[in-house]
Amino acid sequence: MTENKVVPISIPGIHQAFWPWFIEKTGGQKIKVLDCGAGHGAFTKKLVEAGYDVEACDLFPEIFYYEGVSCKKADVTDHLPYPDNTFDAIVAMEIMEHIQDHEVFFKEANRILKPGGSVYISTPNILSLKSRSRFLFTGYFYSFKPLELKNYDGLQHVASLTLDQYNYLGIKHGFKPAEISVDKRQSTSLLLLWLWPIMKLMEGVKKTSGFHNQWDLITGRILFMRYQKEG
Repeated sequence: MTENKVVPISIPGIHQAFWPWFIEKTGGQKIKVLDCGAGHGAFTKKLVEAGYDVEACDLFPEIFYYEGVSCKKADVTDHLPYPDNTFDAIVAMEIMEHIQDHEVFFKEANRILKPGGSVYISTPNILSLKSRSRFLFTGYFYSFKPLELKNYDGLQHVASLTLDQYNYLGIKHGFKPAEISVDKRQSTSLLLLWLWPIMKLMEGVKKTSGFHNQWDLITGRILFMRYQKEG
């Protein structure tokens, strides 16, 4: 296995955008990090080279090619193979859309994080104007497509949760509400901003808070969420 295989397997540009956001939120401190759903090990490698104390896990550890760290086999919808209060941070890039039992994930994340630790998540932003219009006309959100109904390899996008739903699960399992950011603005979503006055009108008519109509949510491509453990 050669090092040149250690490349991101996510949508191009996500790692590059996620990195400075992660550095900002961690304050540049060289903390203990779990790269959860590590893939080929590209982000693990980046963390190690920056001086972080890193462990990695994946449902398919055989595709983890970075030789500087061992990768444990782990199903994030089951018990994670780590003791309580082990990590300062968990990175879960582009895995939430692949799982269905998010409640187990948040419960296990809380267990293995130290008090005050955080889980950092990236996932396709289904609340963008592009995604909402796509759902209106096709019944599928951005980055989602018809499922292969007998394919259970864990690689399909099977779950599309809103920020409100993620917060519900996070708070239930001992985290503060998410701090959010996005990787980039979608040009299609920006072209659909003429819908903004209608959306604001409907907030009043339906008496909603406008929580899902935040600027990042209606314009962003990939949603970044940081959930900090209470205490």
